[in-house]
Amino acid sequence: MQERQGRVTLKGNPLTLLGAEVAVGTEAPDFTALDNELNPVSFGSFRGRKVIIASVPSLDTPVCDLETRRFNDEATRLNPDVAVLTISMDLPFAQKRWCGAAGIERVQTLSDYRDASFGLAYGVLIKELRLLARAVFVIDERGVVRYAQLVGELTEEPDYEAVLEAVRGL
Repeated sequence: MQERQGRVTLKGNPLTLLGAEVAVGTEAPDFTALDNELNPVSFGSFRGRKVIIASVPSLDTPVCDLETRRFNDEATRLNPDVAVLTISMDLPFAQKRWCGAAGIERVQTLSDYRDASFGLAYGVLIKELRLLARAVFVIDERGVVRYAQLVGELTEEPDYEAVLEAVRGL
């Protein structure tokens, strides 16, 4: 398995990512994660739709909370055919609780805790922490990656405008 050292940091400390980097212009890798009811969800079920995938370390941290709320707000202004997913290693029960408390209705949270299927397929699984790095991917309706952003410091937010511009450009 490919290891990429120093691509992300946590408070300046370098971390190792597992899995190959996903390149713009390539087919989005398939993965299976769990929804809030413990049902497996395959990325293939989103074929034919534009998709924003935001991976975060944990919804129970301030930056991840802020990011997911921001994407939920932005999603209300996007075409309904755009699916917005937030994926973390949080347990589905914790994701469900957090979504209810935060009023999240437009973002679908998925848990990668069981197999790290997403984290390994998209190259964002942090070896030292078994959490996901902060990253955002935009995938078109044909399943091609059109935008990828790996946030270098886990405590920083992504460039939201760049993500939204990429989605609007599809």
